[in-house]
Amino acid sequence: MSAFDLRDLTVPIIIAPMAGGPSTPELAAAGSEAGGLGFVPAGYLTAEVFAERITKARQLTTGPVGANLFAPQPSAGTPAAIEAYAKALATEEQRYGAALGSPRFDDDAWAAKIEVLLDLRPDVASFTFGVPSADECRRLRDAGITTVGTVTTVSEAQVAMAAGVDVLAAQGPSAGGHRGTFDPSAQPASESLDQLLAAIKSGADIPVIAAGGLSTADDIRHVIDAGAVAAQLGTAFLLADEAGSSPVHRAALKDPQFTETVVTRSFSGRYARGLRNRFIDEHEAEAPFGYPEVHYLTGPVRAAAVRAGDPHGVNVWAGTGFRELKAGSVAEIFAMLT
Repeated sequence: MSAFDLRDLTVPIIIAPMAGGPSTPELAAAGSEAGGLGFVPAGYLTAEVFAERITKARQLTTGPVGANLFAPQPSAGTPAAIEAYAKALATEEQRYGAALGSPRFDDDAWAAKIEVLLDLRPDVASFTFGVPSADECRRLRDAGITTVGTVTTVSEAQVAMAAGVDVLAAQGPSAGGHRGTFDPSAQPASESLDQLLAAIKSGADIPVIAAGGLSTADDIRHVIDAGAVAAQLGTAFLLADEAGSSPVHRAALKDPQFTETVVTRSFSGRYARGLRNRFIDEHEAEAPFGYPEVHYLTGPVRAAAVRAGDPHGVNVWAGTGFRELKAGSVAEIFAMLT
């Protein structure tokens, strides 16, 4: 079975997978209908719900559909550090009237979600925080699925190519949401997307997607001219009609009180970029590594902040280009980006 070739996209724009709400089947399908490629993320979902969302996206478009999995990595946290952080977050429990969650480690149902991919066969499967094993890559390829490894350094690109992925997604430091770094405790690379793209392309004989901080037609043209097969944008679609971004997230992205993004591990125990708010200012210094334990620990408080309409108690993931955001349908946003 021949796999989907990303070079065949009518429009070289990919809507990045944004787990936790923003990416809906409707958003993924609309990106594909507009001539690009949309993704259904598996993060934080059961395998059953993940399968339902792929099926729903497929029903809404005749174009290609992508799916994304979080690759499991060992936790960089310790029970003592996470327990200490829980005590430090007691003020958040009082503020929002919500108990902290129970920190736990899991692999996000990796094996079951690989089976969903093999069963439903989306055109493309991308991976964040790591890549499948060589055997898993082979099984996916044999099923006709194009595999994409998200990488933030040249060394990660080499690991991904050794595993046998078909395409690399070079994620620069300006990307919103979680850094794709394989080592959860590694300081995020500061190399610019231009530098990363050039370095990876010089040693890769497979297509490379450019991602991270891209928000305008000029940004897209720049990375395509630099040799990327497509540009992957997430933040640019957070205000799309089809996105599942919460009202709090949408309002914060347009609120002039938020002037910058920062990389933080205070919400999930793993580095991610979002709007700088009170929670980050008060807790970043004491936040430990420990993903997904810290994600589960802070989850109920973050949900309570959203219910309270407070953008200062929840992660508002966004890339550095958030000021360029436009609202509208995916088709309208694509038109502005091309």
